[in-house]
Amino acid sequence: MNEQDNQKSSGGMSRLGLAALLAAVIAAAGAIGYRALSEAESEAPAQLAAEGPPTIESLKASAEADPDNPGAWQELGFAYYETEQFGDAVKAYDRAIALDSENAVLWSAKGEARLMMSQTLEMPADAVEAFRKALELDPTDARGRYYMAVRKDLAGDHQGAIDDWAALLKDTPPGAPWEDNVRLTIEQVGKINKIDVSDEIARAEEGRPKAPQLTAGNAIPGPSKEQIAAASAIAPGEQRNMAEGMVESLDAKLRANPANPDGWVMLMRSRMTLGQPEKAKQALADAVAGNPDQAERLRREAAALGVPE
Repeated sequence: MNEQDNQKSSGGMSRLGLAALLAAVIAAAGAIGYRALSEAESEAPAQLAAEGPPTIESLKASAEADPDNPGAWQELGFAYYETEQFGDAVKAYDRAIALDSENAVLWSAKGEARLMMSQTLEMPADAVEAFRKALELDPTDARGRYYMAVRKDLAGDHQGAIDDWAALLKDTPPGAPWEDNVRLTIEQVGKINKIDVSDEIARAEEGRPKAPQLTAGNAIPGPSKEQIAAASAIAPGEQRNMAEGMVESLDAKLRANPANPDGWVMLMRSRMTLGQPEKAKQALADAVAGNPDQAERLRREAAALGVPE
């Protein structure tokens, strides 16, 4: 295999790694939906059930009704991204950035959407610019770091990309949604390019705290195989809508009865998996307010999930 073919093969696998990352989020969202259904849907307010989950149209209407709210445009951008309307996602993120230009997450989300718009194996210059801006604002931005490593891989610097992904893995909070996928990307790119990555992964894991045994990943029962199969048969955009509706139902239940620490942890995890860090942060604040005697534990749970401080 010549160098050009090698780059194409590695680039294709990098994109496979990105697709795996997206698939993991979608699958997790479906699982969250079933968890929320079994735990909370039966007690959700009738009005919320009647309204159903938010649609792109409703998110767009909300953003246009509150045009100075960057969070509304961010939610719309994420919804467009999930339904593969990447050009519209970029426009929504642009609106959010115009209102909150110092938010690294918005810049890296915009870069990701621009990348997905591309039909070539090269990383578009405007995506690179967005990732660089994100990292300028926040050098720890995981998405920006991930994709700038992808850029190295696409350019043929496979070892450099692996080194950067390994550094990201080392800095990744235990149990973060992207943890397993970063590790998988390192392994895949190493295998394709005949690079032994075992030492890289071992060094990244060395001294790294293990994922704490917290209720976020243990006390809450997961979906059955039949439920997962049923969720997999639903279109990705509909999966997200279903999950969002069920998570909103859980939110409503907790606001009505806040003395439920495990429920708040579940809500924080759900919000993070759905790409709603600000809502996860608000859930933590509400959880602590409703359970002051559990404040320390709730903050530990939130840190393990990557909820912003």
